[in-house]
Amino acid sequence: MYCSFAINAECCCFFFPKHRKNCQPLSFVLRICPSLVQAIFNGDPDEVRALIFKKEDVNFQDNEKRTPLHAAAYLGDAEIIELLILSGARVNAKDSKWLTPLHRAVASCSEEAVQVLLKHSADVNARDKNWQTPLHIAAANKAVKCAEALVPLLSNVNVSDRAGRTALHHAAFSGHGEMVKLLLSRGANINAFDKKDRRAIHWAAYMGHIEVVKLLVAHGAEVTCKDKKSYTPLHAAASSGMISVVKYLLDLGVDMNEPNAYGNTPLHVACYNGQDVVVNELIDCGANVNQKNEKGFTPLHFAAASTHGALCLELLVGNGADVNMKV
Repeated sequence: MYCSFAINAECCCFFFPKHRKNCQPLSFVLRICPSLVQAIFNGDPDEVRALIFKKEDVNFQDNEKRTPLHAAAYLGDAEIIELLILSGARVNAKDSKWLTPLHRAVASCSEEAVQVLLKHSADVNARDKNWQTPLHIAAANKAVKCAEALVPLLSNVNVSDRAGRTALHHAAFSGHGEMVKLLLSRGANINAFDKKDRRAIHWAAYMGHIEVVKLLVAHGAEVTCKDKKSYTPLHAAASSGMISVVKYLLDLGVDMNEPNAYGNTPLHVACYNGQDVVVNELIDCGANVNQKNEKGFTPLHFAAASTHGALCLELLVGNGADVNMKV
């Protein structure tokens, strides 16, 4: 009913798992991984320096076009990053996913690594294949210090990715209040919508990030906003069973019987997804248990069709749902 939120956040595992910096490379990696990259993952700047002196290629690319600088940035190793750049490494090199070392450093949440890259003119506006900038990555990874370093260099914090999502969308989805506050304080558009017309509050509500929802509302977010299919934040929270958000929105007085583009109310959506706790709350607050959608289906029909709707059925029948209503 409400699709997942796909984000190109922390980049995929690099040459080795990040938590195994000092491990020896796997045999299949040995065949493609030069000594310089091994030294970087071992965190050995002296060995890196020695290999560079021996004319090791600082711009070597693996089969995914990742360079030694990408590796150092992934690890957040500021000292080795500086050493590589001073030795001729291309600071804005892009891998096969168009990720730059700055994207990688931000994903590692290393403020020091980010500062070194910025000092050497790393492109803060670089986009990967999902059109995400380093700020999008910072927001998705809760890298507040990195975002603080990036924002002053940006002309616009409302740049959208391929899905139309801004950094604020990513921060709201991640549920990081501090990041949301930072972005709002720097001019983020609280009512910016993605390609499905979903705003930050839709995603915070869907994920159940109640404090972020409250923060967005306090800054003027529209609690009755609708996406392209007329889902409201209440629909979003009801579909995923986020009871704290549901209660909060109901306390604000939002219309619990508001239909979406298909005529489905939050109660319909909750029943379809088997969210019995939400169903109980909506019924207690006076939701219409017999409201029909555009095809004549009531919440009872949806609960009956759901593989997890048994408790919802019981709640509906016990609260006056018409078991004889025909489509």
